[in-house]
Amino acid sequence: MSTPVQVPENAPATAKPNSVDRLRTAAAEASQVRALSTHPDVVALRVESVRTQVDRCMWVGIVLGLAFTMVNVQAFAAQGAALWSLPWFAAWLLDPMVSLVLIAVLRAEQITARYQVSDHTKWIGRTKRFAFAATYAMNTWSSFLHGDVAGIVLHSVPPLLVFCAAETAPVLRDRLTEAVLRAEQAAALADPEGASHRLDTAPAVTELPTTAETPQTASEAIETVPAAPSRPKPSHTRRKSAKPGRKLLADYVTEALAAVEPGTAADAITPAWARYTTGCSTGLSAKVAAAVRDALNTIPETTSQTSTYDTDAPGETARVAA
Repeated sequence: MSTPVQVPENAPATAKPNSVDRLRTAAAEASQVRALSTHPDVVALRVESVRTQVDRCMWVGIVLGLAFTMVNVQAFAAQGAALWSLPWFAAWLLDPMVSLVLIAVLRAEQITARYQVSDHTKWIGRTKRFAFAATYAMNTWSSFLHGDVAGIVLHSVPPLLVFCAAETAPVLRDRLTEAVLRAEQAAALADPEGASHRLDTAPAVTELPTTAETPQTASEAIETVPAAPSRPKPSHTRRKSAKPGRKLLADYVTEALAAVEPGTAADAITPAWARYTTGCSTGLSAKVAAAVRDALNTIPETTSQTSTYDTDAPGETARVAA
């Protein structure tokens, strides 16, 4: 008899808790996204994807430029040779010989620049400059002899572009690595205790089911099924099942106090500890840590008061006996 009365009273207010729940869920997700957007692991993942794109574009441009110069170098080396003769075939080997050495140097620089290892012998730069000078001279030799300005410009663009790409690629890789290191340093300064190196996404996901309360909701739903009519029964059970999904500040504080070990100092309670223990969001962890510290500070006061009461008790009993 009581359930039909409760359903009409709660029916008009069903929209407000649902909207509040959605807003609270969106705020929690936004807090997690904001916390993870500056996480070193997330920054490293994004930088690696950008690094892969940069490497692919650089290598495609370098290979296309070397393929263009190969034809001009072959024509330069095969001057006066008969078509399909042995010198004509050997002329095709000149440009790949230079290109393979240049590609090997660039491939090694791709790894050394990633770990910020510098070359103290200067032979890497010398090899790249010699390969560029040789390729440029063989590409533009005939154009300079005939005074062909258009040919000089046309045959100068690919070697210059390959040289610029070879010089710029290591710098870009070094800057990308520096971005990852700076993100890690910023996270270490923001969280010196090392909690920034953990991704606390798993506790946030496990907050929603609240397995400790689901058996109660199931039993309440079973009890309300025979008493409630057939139509309002689904909406009533939905409201009951949606409420345990919320977790208030007091719940987080209670869970954190239960996890505090005996003898723990109040200064040891930090927002990082609150996130690790309860799985709360970054914005809520400071409030949880402050509440736990206040609770730990009040415990010694109460114990000292009870101890004074205990010491005064024998005197009072002595007076009563007198």
